[in-house]
Amino acid sequence: MTIQRSHERTAVDIPIVVTTVLDSLEGTIIDLSEGGAQVVGCSLPPKSQCQIDLDGYSVFGIVRWSEHDRMGIRFPYELSEGPLFERLEIARAARRAPMAFQSRTFHSLPAGGFGRRIS
Repeated sequence: MTIQRSHERTAVDIPIVVTTVLDSLEGTIIDLSEGGAQVVGCSLPPKSQCQIDLDGYSVFGIVRWSEHDRMGIRFPYELSEGPLFERLEIARAARRAPMAFQSRTFHSLPAGGFGRRIS
């Protein structure tokens, strides 16, 4: 069975703080979309309500699944602004942009090899 997702997931590496009524946990978002995030380095029980804090901005979420050191958080309101959304846009742009060094291959380097003077 294939799960149809409504948002494109993007690999990221964003250190965040996950806050609940009782606790604050440090974690890292490794997978992000407008509808949710996968967080590693901490976990909360499924159905827990929390907020993800980044640069003074909070995004509310509900834990959908949880394992020992990671969890999936769904956002009840889609990301459309703020630092987390900006990081998502930056990650997507970086993935889509051609890397500057891809056009230059070893075949385009001068003959003679590394450290050899060409006369």
